[in-house]
Amino acid sequence: MKLVKNFLRDESGQDLIEYALLLAFICLFSAAVFITVGQDVSGIWSTAKTRTASAVSAGQASS
Repeated sequence: MKLVKNFLRDESGQDLIEYALLLAFICLFSAAVFITVGQDVSGIWSTAKTRTASAVSAGQASS
């Protein structure tokens, strides 16, 4: 019975689990941010590509 009580009171692995959970939450948050930012950057490059192509074609038409 004493062995069971000592096992239940032992908290030596608790810190490791807390740090692992904290790291997992940080990784999930970072992944969500990178996905969102990646989509925004993709949209910006797509707009820049479209505008550059239309500027080039307008420049060639006026030449």
